[in-house]
Amino acid sequence: MFQSYGIGYAEYNRCLEKRMKVEQQREKDHQRSISIVNEHNRIVHA
Repeated sequence: MFQSYGIGYAEYNRCLEKRMKVEQQREKDHQRSISIVNEHNRIVHA
């Protein structure tokens, strides 16, 4: 977690504001990944 988001697990658990920021970033990362996979599938299956 520290490498990806710059915050350790203990601090993540302690601070709600930081936890929310990490979760928002995780959601953006997840959506970006879905977009990349969909684009790849579109190209491969075209």
